[in-house]
Amino acid sequence: MAAPLLEKVSDYLGSPEPAVRLILSILIGYPFALVYRRFLFHQSASIIHLFHTLSGLSLAVFNFGSQVYHSALCIVVQFLFLRLMGRTVTAVLSSFIFQMAYLLTGYYYTATDEYDIKWTMPHCVLALKLIGLSLDYYDGGKEPSQLNAEQKQAALSSPPSLLEVCGFSYFYGGFLVGPQFTLRNYLRLVSREMSDCPGQVPNSAIPALKRFCLGLFFLVIFTICGPYYPDSYYLTDEYEAQPFWYRCIYILLWAKVNLYKYVTCWLITEGVCILSGLGYNGRTETGEPQWDACANMRVWMFETTPLFTGTISSFNINTNAWVARHIFKRMKFLGNKMASQMGTLFFLAIWHGLHSGYIICFSMEFIIVNVEKQAQTLVKDSPMLSDFAKGPFYPLIYVVQQFIHWVFMGYSLVPFCLFTYDKWLKVYSSVYFCGHIFFFAAFLLLPYIRKALVPRKMKSEKKED
Repeated sequence: MAAPLLEKVSDYLGSPEPAVRLILSILIGYPFALVYRRFLFHQSASIIHLFHTLSGLSLAVFNFGSQVYHSALCIVVQFLFLRLMGRTVTAVLSSFIFQMAYLLTGYYYTATDEYDIKWTMPHCVLALKLIGLSLDYYDGGKEPSQLNAEQKQAALSSPPSLLEVCGFSYFYGGFLVGPQFTLRNYLRLVSREMSDCPGQVPNSAIPALKRFCLGLFFLVIFTICGPYYPDSYYLTDEYEAQPFWYRCIYILLWAKVNLYKYVTCWLITEGVCILSGLGYNGRTETGEPQWDACANMRVWMFETTPLFTGTISSFNINTNAWVARHIFKRMKFLGNKMASQMGTLFFLAIWHGLHSGYIICFSMEFIIVNVEKQAQTLVKDSPMLSDFAKGPFYPLIYVVQQFIHWVFMGYSLVPFCLFTYDKWLKVYSSVYFCGHIFFFAAFLLLPYIRKALVPRKMKSEKKED
């Protein structure tokens, strides 16, 4: 009965059935959260863990059928690592190697040339959760003086039970598309601490509704505009026959529209987390409750920033925070910030999948971010450029900068979405590798521009610092 109905809905919407299942599953999180608030909030921890486990498992079965065993197996193995190996480096390395190897093996056997919604999609979220769990448990055995503020907040003082790990892993507000959150925060939710009124149901319905409505707004934009900017158009003779400027504008608009599918999913799931209480993030200085603990998007910043680093900071926030905490900051032993950055981006690339497009995308991010930081420092240190940037031409500068920002953001996303080298190479060739030429040229020229525009006194002060 359900399958034919879903087929009709997907045909009516013009969307693949797996995509319809996914968005329905994300929306079902709201009824689950309401059931939790109304009937289970004051129940024992075991009952709440069981509810979260069974509700998440039902979503997994609805979307992926019998392939749910992949997540169950990895959760049980992770639990055994914690219990049998304890707080050891061996346990951390074993967890990392097993979870990443399982995920990459899944990518290898299920990969196609298209973006498919299959069991590896939520599994990549789960892999980070379980690896983070092993690191947080390991940190719990250290002296507090050895931990930074983030590690202290996430460190586990005692080993979790299997039911706790299952509830944490399958929690309906984060199992399918994220966000990332710690077991410590999840346990605080179950113990009724994640509320603006500790021990009572949180007053989070209105904040949750706002994120839900904002998510629906972007879903409408994507549903209406998405068909006009398909990935497949890049590979047509018609696209190649268009003038250069048209191809660049298409890349810009395509990137904006296609990123809205991620924005939609994250905003709607954030609303689920807020409704359950997991989104509670303490109070502001004025005493107002904050509900952004599970925020994966800073929408206003995402829409208005003219900086690549601004877009990165406002997009997939919790995953970026996870990677910064568990990968980038733990690579201090390399003794080189740029090497740590390269290692982190390489991890992100293979975590997304085995296609060459991911490597190209994140290598472009590395180049762009470093060029942008050099350019920002140059403008800051050069009195002439600084005055010009603050002058009456600022609105024009902003428009030009925003245009460059989104054209090359789209340029970087092309291989991320097209996956294989024969496809992204065709598109890059059609725009004459303009992104690579622009940023490599900027990387080579900026030091000479700096010599010409930054006063010698400023340079000598920088050296002394």
